Amino acid sequence: MKCRQCNEKLHVQRRCRQVRLRCSGCGREYQIHEVAADLDPETELELERFTCIIYD
Repeated sequence: MKCRQCNEKLHVQRRCRQVRLRCSGCGREYQIHEVAADLDPETELELERFTCIIYD
């Protein structure tokens, strides 16, 4: 999945009580619901590892 701002790869980042997508280029973070419509199969598989994702 690519960043909307700089087109670099987004990586799933898990922190205490949060799961975010973080850009490897510009460092921008996205909440899951911000990019849910654009999720690619690879990112969806990675997110499936988490039993609960809280939209905050």
